[in-house]
Amino acid sequence: MHADPAYLVTDAAALEALYGQPGEASLKKEVDHVHPHYRAFIEAAPFAVLATAGPDGLDASPRGDPAGFVDVLDEKTLALPDRRGNNRMDSLRNILADPRVALLFLVPGVGETLRVNGVARISVEPALLERYAMDGKPARSVLIIDVQTVYFQCSRALLRSRLWDPATQVPRDTLPSVGRILSDITAGTFDGRAYDRDLPGRLAGSLY
Repeated sequence: MHADPAYLVTDAAALEALYGQPGEASLKKEVDHVHPHYRAFIEAAPFAVLATAGPDGLDASPRGDPAGFVDVLDEKTLALPDRRGNNRMDSLRNILADPRVALLFLVPGVGETLRVNGVARISVEPALLERYAMDGKPARSVLIIDVQTVYFQCSRALLRSRLWDPATQVPRDTLPSVGRILSDITAGTFDGRAYDRDLPGRLAGSLY
């Protein structure tokens, strides 16, 4: 079913008429630096989503490490180490073209999330890579993020989704395996069974 063009919202005035004005708290929560209370969220978060934009499109990439992996260098600067992965480098390529980034931090068990907007640079300074080494392996690169805005998001989305409720966890075998996905989307030219067979060992040996 396609949306009826007659009902599409196409300008800010129509949008504001539909939703009304933001509440006082939703405006006052935004600051241009990492307030000590917001720092507590960043230091407790083992997971974040990094959003970027570039000439080839948008990207939202999951990032995770032990809690506090995004380092608050000062109230205006964050450091995010990059680890080994699939080498697509979608986020990093985007940053080269457009340094604007957004981060969404999640803390297990906590309903509020934290949002940070800023601009990023990619550093490969040896001392910096070693500073964020894990399992004796330096970071591949480090994003230095100049903070522009920081604010918390209320808990409604996580409450609605019941994200932290163990009763909502989905058994992995109820969804297609990654090998099955790769096999089916390549019409069987990719050996999905071998991929699934080797995946646990490959993950265990390649986290860092």
